[in-house]
Amino acid sequence: MEVDEGIGNTPTNPLEIEEERHFRRIVCAFKYYKKNSLARINKTEAYLDSLPGHHQDMLFKYKQHLGVIRQCVEKNEKIINHIIKDVDSMFANVHPDNADNHYSNINHLSMSNEFERVETTLKQLVRDWSAEGAKERLMCYQPIIDEVLKNFPPSQCDPGNIKVLVPGAGLGRLAFELARNGYQCQGNEFSLFMLFASNFVLNGIRSTNAYEVFPWIHQANNVLKAESQIRGILFPDVNPSDLPPTSQFSMAAGDFQEVYVDPEHWDCVATCFFIDCGHNIVSFIETIYNILKPGGVWVNLGPLLYHFADIPNENSIEPSYEVVREVIEKIGFVIEKEETNVPTTYSLNQESMLQYEYKSVFFVCRKPGLRQNGINHVDQSSAVQGDLGSPDTVPCQNGLNHVDQSSAEQDDLGSPDTVP
Repeated sequence: MEVDEGIGNTPTNPLEIEEERHFRRIVCAFKYYKKNSLARINKTEAYLDSLPGHHQDMLFKYKQHLGVIRQCVEKNEKIINHIIKDVDSMFANVHPDNADNHYSNINHLSMSNEFERVETTLKQLVRDWSAEGAKERLMCYQPIIDEVLKNFPPSQCDPGNIKVLVPGAGLGRLAFELARNGYQCQGNEFSLFMLFASNFVLNGIRSTNAYEVFPWIHQANNVLKAESQIRGILFPDVNPSDLPPTSQFSMAAGDFQEVYVDPEHWDCVATCFFIDCGHNIVSFIETIYNILKPGGVWVNLGPLLYHFADIPNENSIEPSYEVVREVIEKIGFVIEKEETNVPTTYSLNQESMLQYEYKSVFFVCRKPGLRQNGINHVDQSSAVQGDLGSPDTVPCQNGLNHVDQSSAEQDDLGSPDTVP
């Protein structure tokens, strides 16, 4: 679907109608963030006021704390307003006409899952774009970056001709870092929650620590100190427009298996907390194999928290890693490096009394092909400057990649690997 076509016209195609309805529902979740959050605070305060007087006296500091959380909600609302400011112009099949009517007709009382995804998005800002998230990025992103540099060393090839794809890119930091190392990199994401926020960060911010978010105010359990729950996190820790002048970096929206169908197009596919997001992990692995050039490299890190396993009315298979490993080899990959029990976290609140840690798998696989001088042989003549091979990619704006959102996946479940 081409960008900037059909805007201003009422959709008639049933699929487009459903896509727009889904889009409006996600935007509505952001718009009702403040109202929903304050309603929960009001409910807690009402119950607190019903307690015996001497109980209320002992909980005086707690009541004050609720007032501070209310102020933090107001501040988060300002971030959310930035996130959704320009979303109506992001898709060709989303029409700004009568948008307010669309939102007013949505029953926001039935959107608890969507509200939770908005809160997850705020936490994702910390993981990808704050100094606090640096430790987590070192765990999850740096091993992947190191392997890309090892397999495609700038001293032996032109990184600008090396096409790297990052499916499940989230808010885009891993893809950004690969582009900052000179590679021709494209991130892919299907979640509108992630796409809205990544568009804001990548295309809307030109400085460091320009905003402050309060991501932990909705986590009321396992709080050791009240100030931990209300602490603000500055972002971004780097300038998102700080890329080399020749960098080629883009974000593309849509279902991974529908968007990437051209065979033997990519030199490297880098996946982080991604391969467990589909209904059929075998199909994901086949797609990765098919889109890689002969000799291409797949670098993966993450657990197997199968996304659809516990969702009613959704199909899912959940093979063990032992079985997944066999599938990888049967499809044709050669496993060149493998580590298990790699400690990793995901959007972890470092000051919470409850700490989740995955024992992830990290591996590097190669699609059989030519190798020269100990590295993958790439046909650089096929790497066209500015062309990542995706029909949904648009040129850079103001020196920064423009995030192009075509048809995003309808079954938008946000960030699949976030622990409650």
